[in-house]
Amino acid sequence: MSFSSDVKEELFKKIPQGRHCKIAEISAIIGMCGRIQISSNNRLRIRIHTENSVVARKYFTLLKKTYNIETVVSVRQSNKQSIYTITTIYHEDAVTVLQGSKLLDKYGNVREDLSIEDGLLVQKECCKRAYIRGSFLAGGSIIDPNKFYHLELVCNTQYKAEQLKKMISYFNINAKIVERKGHYVVYIKEGSDVVDTLSVMEAPVSLMNLENVMILKDMRNSVNRRVNCETANLNKTVSAAVKQIEDIKYIRDTVGLSKLSSNLQEIAKLRLENGDASLKELGEMLDPKVGKSGVNHRLRKISEIADGLRSK
Repeated sequence: MSFSSDVKEELFKKIPQGRHCKIAEISAIIGMCGRIQISSNNRLRIRIHTENSVVARKYFTLLKKTYNIETVVSVRQSNKQSIYTITTIYHEDAVTVLQGSKLLDKYGNVREDLSIEDGLLVQKECCKRAYIRGSFLAGGSIIDPNKFYHLELVCNTQYKAEQLKKMISYFNINAKIVERKGHYVVYIKEGSDVVDTLSVMEAPVSLMNLENVMILKDMRNSVNRRVNCETANLNKTVSAAVKQIEDIKYIRDTVGLSKLSSNLQEIAKLRLENGDASLKELGEMLDPKVGKSGVNHRLRKISEIADGLRSK
């Protein structure tokens, strides 16, 4: 399964203790993938459609535990994809659920776009957690963290997206909204914020798995940076050695190394015999030993002499 599927499977097992939290999660699921059917004689039914069996199972479980009402569950195939539908049977049950979920206005009408009334359903922090959890189950996803960090929740209206963003921001998580193909997407893209969101939704196993991925990626990036740095230094050292050897050979083949002072002759012969040695290693071969800066100074003098000969 994908990482996103693993998270939802874990969230399915999280059943809130408080009745108010169960209702908040029910409301979020209905708001994300629910429809309200009104018959000719004004009888109501709540119907949710989802391609995810986890969402269907969680919604069915929450309804049973919270209201103990009867529903009709059906499954059909569409383009090799299973579509799960759960429908309330009785008008009175639908009204009870809608009233409890704050999806009816004060006149008893279904609220537009099935958004909740601000503040009424999610006053407590635990209810905010439950609402975010239900919203993610029904309309959220997480990209494989081995690729990059990105969590998103797709809403059908901007108002609903703003409500959800406000709830997530309550937990000091940086969420943003973007419009995409007629929908409004609440997204989180910082690794630490995705971790915090999993914590808010109460998915500890997925949280630890994500943190393990982040640790491994950080270690891998650190190793890569070190290797790249060492490679760059090695290339720089090799390039410098090649230039030094070319300069020494040019002097040897034109005026002869005997024209150099004794200390420059000494370092020139060592460089010709030890093309792969570092400046520090060359310095340790001298008697008496010379530091890295001293060796670099002598080789730079040789380079200046060679450049002078070339200019003539």
